[in-house]
Amino acid sequence: MQFRVRNICTFWPLFLLIISQTPASAQRWMERLDRGVVAIPNGDERVFVSWRLLASDPDSISFNVYRSSAGGDPVKLNKEPIAESTCFVDREADASVKNEWFVKPVIEGNETDASKRFTREADAPNVPYISIPLQTPEGYTPNDASVGDLDGDGEYEIVLHQVGRGRDNSQAGITTAPVLEAYKLSGKMLWRINLGRNIREGAHYTQFMVYDLDGDGKAEVACKTADGTTDGVGKVIGDAKADYRNERGYVLDGPEFLTIFDGETGAALATADYIPPRGDVKAWGDDYGNRVDRFLACVAYLDGERPSLVMCRGYYTRTVLAAWNWRDRQLKSVWVFDSDNEGDEYAGQGNHGLSVADVDADGRDEIIYGAMAVDDDGSGLYSTELGHGDAMHLTDLDPERPGLEIFDIHEKPKHPHGIEFRDARTGEILWSKPSPDVGRGLALDIDPRHPGFECWASGAGLNGLYDCKGETISEQKPRSCNMGSWWDGDLLRELLNGVTISKWNYQDASETVLLDGGNYDCASNNGTKANPCLCADILGDWREELIARTRDGKELRIFSTAIPTDHRFVTLMQDPEYRLSVAWQNVAYNQPAHTSFYLGDGMTEPPRADVVLK
Repeated sequence: MQFRVRNICTFWPLFLLIISQTPASAQRWMERLDRGVVAIPNGDERVFVSWRLLASDPDSISFNVYRSSAGGDPVKLNKEPIAESTCFVDREADASVKNEWFVKPVIEGNETDASKRFTREADAPNVPYISIPLQTPEGYTPNDASVGDLDGDGEYEIVLHQVGRGRDNSQAGITTAPVLEAYKLSGKMLWRINLGRNIREGAHYTQFMVYDLDGDGKAEVACKTADGTTDGVGKVIGDAKADYRNERGYVLDGPEFLTIFDGETGAALATADYIPPRGDVKAWGDDYGNRVDRFLACVAYLDGERPSLVMCRGYYTRTVLAAWNWRDRQLKSVWVFDSDNEGDEYAGQGNHGLSVADVDADGRDEIIYGAMAVDDDGSGLYSTELGHGDAMHLTDLDPERPGLEIFDIHEKPKHPHGIEFRDARTGEILWSKPSPDVGRGLALDIDPRHPGFECWASGAGLNGLYDCKGETISEQKPRSCNMGSWWDGDLLRELLNGVTISKWNYQDASETVLLDGGNYDCASNNGTKANPCLCADILGDWREELIARTRDGKELRIFSTAIPTDHRFVTLMQDPEYRLSVAWQNVAYNQPAHTSFYLGDGMTEPPRADVVLK
């Protein structure tokens, strides 16, 4: 196999050492969050209270926790300011009355302004979740979700994809119109966008990005639209009467658009022609509309300072990525990467998903598009030419090596690398294992006896659990290789499959269920892909929340951990790679979010992200 790489630095370890000591040229614009206080029942009349540490906080900051009961005066609950964690167990709350919790930061011995209050009503159900009632349309079911501060109040809102009758790209049939809805955590519905009959429903069609793209403190929503899309204030884009569906249910004719929607109202702010147009359908690899309509999307800091939107088309054959900037109420094309122009080695390398990170440590993001990488300027960084796969993980998987690594898998490969572990910057394969077909793979730190992340996958010949060096450390592996969640109090990550979070017991290779969403009438999405609506650090301390739908589709339930921890980190949502991972989590086959640094057993103090909060 011929292996092509561009821009390889021969003295890469030395280069990394030098640039790691060099200040970034720009600070990244990121959303300004509040403390995200949350109070979850912890059993035996106890309530677990947690809150955010922010990137703007001084290292010496500590906190006092207060509770106000039945409308009375607030009472401080802790004896000394809390400095080693961002959580507290309230052992004296009276659940029969209304309670409100808040925190006050303590800086240089002085209390500062109180956070927003988290309220639990009198005799509230003793359940480990927050309930959000939905206005699900008849015949629809809640599916993937994303979050953003849509109204600028420092609290996340939820953007939810409601799905009716969908079809995979490979399947014929008429689908229902995709619907996007926005909800506040209080349950208030902000808007509904109906993408219309000319956007087909399915996991590979509508990739929606929720992010503050212009730095005004309020997130926008971006996705592919068409004639007949109705925005959140009832305005129709294009021709409301147009119907381009053919007799097999595919949409292979008519204009295609990219629209930026106002996050607070759902109003369409700008619409442009989608790049690239479908052109000749056959040129994408088949004549019926499967490969031409394989879409991906992400947000990336291409200039190292402000976020850009990247909308993509194709990964089995031709691959095109189009970068856009939303600035000063103008939507402008930045660059277009096209494998037809870049070289044959960049065709057919995409996955059912992507990742974004600054893999070359220059302060600007690259897009890892399966087996290849695109640099921040839209040029090809490298291609391994290993081809398509269904899952990929990018972070500091091996803390003993400089830089970031990738664990990738390959579907029906024509080479001996069924799974492979590579350098994220150069594409150099560090180790691999053969398998004729790999359907799923996961990399998490689940065993503290071995430095770095453990890796495993489903596929013939892949029967064990591997360490980050590729050595088999156990003949047994977790039953699933789906997603992960930081849930309990240690630094290892837990297993997430569907709406169940389990602990891997590395000593006897067993699993212990920590949370089963099914016990609370919740269900997973996307069939055998089995993912929740979202898993992300949207509330409280640095652990992740699990957002799941109820079986009847009438409610979202946000599960938050009630397990104390002695570890204190800045909210993961202010780590750039993690925040961007949450933005693309809804894309195609959902994957867990990862940080830009090694977060696991034996980790060093993580770096503070150099960000400007807007």
